[in-house]
Amino acid sequence: MDAATLADLRKPRAYPAVSVLMPTHRAAPANRQDPIRLRNLLAEVRRRLDADVRVTPDAADHVLRGLERAAGDLDPRHPADGLVLFAAPGGEHHAFTVGQPVDERVVVDAGFATRDLVADHTRTLRYWLLSLSDQASRLWDGDGGEGADLTEHVRDGFPVGPDRLDEEGSGRQSPRGAQNGDERHRRMMRDVVAALDRVLARDRRPLVVAGVTRHQAFFDEVAGPHIRVAGRVDGSHEGAAPSALVEAARPALAAYEDRREVAVLTELEGARGAQRYAGGLCEVARLVEEGRGEHLVVERGYYAPAVRTENDLVPVEGMPGVLRGADVVDDAVDDVIETALEYGGQVTFVSDGFLVDHDRIALVTRY
Repeated sequence: MDAATLADLRKPRAYPAVSVLMPTHRAAPANRQDPIRLRNLLAEVRRRLDADVRVTPDAADHVLRGLERAAGDLDPRHPADGLVLFAAPGGEHHAFTVGQPVDERVVVDAGFATRDLVADHTRTLRYWLLSLSDQASRLWDGDGGEGADLTEHVRDGFPVGPDRLDEEGSGRQSPRGAQNGDERHRRMMRDVVAALDRVLARDRRPLVVAGVTRHQAFFDEVAGPHIRVAGRVDGSHEGAAPSALVEAARPALAAYEDRREVAVLTELEGARGAQRYAGGLCEVARLVEEGRGEHLVVERGYYAPAVRTENDLVPVEGMPGVLRGADVVDDAVDDVIETALEYGGQVTFVSDGFLVDHDRIALVTRY
């Protein structure tokens, strides 16, 4: 999923927009119960829609069929820790798996319950890997989370091959001659950069560039300053399996993460000196809800249930008695993340323990 898709899913829908969320299991025998639990949740959807006076029988049927189609779109060969199904009137339906457990629930509203997708998207390092070669330059969609994987991106002009010329009017298409090799590579790199620009305009992520030194030099010559390379992998990788590319990219990504975390800490200290800083969940949540969040920084493993009072958000860790009958937010950290994104803020996750001096969550404010 890219950032544009996630933003579209967060837009309002016609009522009833139904979300079904369910924890799942990766292996037998525990995963045998998953189809039964899903059937029970779909039966709960049917009961709730039938009891809702705002929903016509036709609308209920369409939404149920949408959820069933969404469930049918899932690939059982790729199990995960959570399942998210969406359906809305008009035939819209979506299915997603996420790499972290979700709370089992059915939500009927005028929009989809995207918090778990937002959390999964922002907590996982996603990157682009550009593999350069004479045969074809390919772009790979990288997921740096648990079970890291690469999927080839075959849209937006990728893969990009060398241009081919009609030699001496013969009508035959053949590669450009060796004497024009440098210009041929520059022309191909211009096509690569144009295609990459289209992708990054919609979904900007860290970019890892793989290729021999000569190809990388041509890429750097053509690429503008707006294309920032997070890491490099030397050598030819034409025809390499995705698993081999993942392993080749791992050191570059680890080095990028280390540099990024140090830079984030420097940014927070600068913001503190400029009085554009907040630390701790309560203060950060208040400023984010005011639309003042420019850059939110969170430890990856930080989750916090909280009680929302009239004027504040109070974490309830270690206070289970407070939860009964209170206005409880299952995970206030995810709520803060989603609100920051809604206001156009940037969200960065860092290693657990990295923000020990900032109470695990910090914010650079706009003013």
